[in-house]
Amino acid sequence: MNIIDMHCDTIAGIYRSEKNGEKADLYENSMRIDLKKLRKGGWLLQNFACFVFLREGISPFEEANGMIDTFEKQMALYPDIIRPVTNCAQIEENRKAGIMSAMLTLEEGGICEGSIDNLKALYGRGARMMSLTWNFKNELAWPNRVMLNEDGSRYMIPETENGLTGTGREFVEAMEEMGMIVDVSHLGDAGILDVIDMAKKPFVASHSNARAVASNPRNLTDEMLKAMGEKGCVAGLNYLPDFLRDYGPDEDKTARIDDCVRMALYMKNAGGAELVGLGSDFDGFDDGMEWKDASGVPMIIDALQKAGFTSSEIDKITHENVLRLYKEILG
Repeated sequence: MNIIDMHCDTIAGIYRSEKNGEKADLYENSMRIDLKKLRKGGWLLQNFACFVFLREGISPFEEANGMIDTFEKQMALYPDIIRPVTNCAQIEENRKAGIMSAMLTLEEGGICEGSIDNLKALYGRGARMMSLTWNFKNELAWPNRVMLNEDGSRYMIPETENGLTGTGREFVEAMEEMGMIVDVSHLGDAGILDVIDMAKKPFVASHSNARAVASNPRNLTDEMLKAMGEKGCVAGLNYLPDFLRDYGPDEDKTARIDDCVRMALYMKNAGGAELVGLGSDFDGFDDGMEWKDASGVPMIIDALQKAGFTSSEIDKITHENVLRLYKEILG
């Protein structure tokens, strides 16, 4: 297999463990991704996100650089198994050598602290994709709105009024110019539509599904899926249970393979076979999954085949769609 996964939080998890004085390693660990699991699952490329939770008392830019230090250290330990890449030629070179590839990405545009110079510095360290927001407003854009229930619990509603800021538009233009992939996962509805309107190149929603199937506002509307498909974009199938279907209050929230197949079929029909990729969000959530971890992803691929997806369509979903977009943006 040649699996490409556009989003995981594994490096952020290793970084946090190290800061807490705990031993953490990419080769083997208790998370959903490690090198042994990726090998067993048939991986070609894993995107590793540097995720920074915006909060007072930290420099998001400095924290992101600390995570990149962790990424580089882990890559240096296992060059015969996995190597960092910034373009498709390197991915192909690694593939021929039987070595997996790792691409560095950024989750939370606030990492740049509103500075394109900081963006360029992170690009210089190898980052090739960045989401414009996480769940907080930053210098670039608004995410979907976080609301409070009477009991203090939180829920989200679509942000349909506020989209990209002026700085956000400058960042999209700069990212396209320098060859960095724009990621609209976590961006509010108005912001996604802004990117659809202004983007000159394809972009991704690295870990977002279809809202018509699972109503979480982090998922994409049919309008978005159709428009993204027409622009040559890719949306990565997210395995988080709440993003796969709606659950009743007493239901066990466990991601099922059938849910993934249903979601992939809907996304294909809404945006075309060239739209769908994989974006697991592994190590970004703790909910249960029928296939446990990265080593079990071939179970989803087998289920897609049994559900009537052609070999060509499966190849597009597992790697070809992402490689096509990466080749266009990264070279």
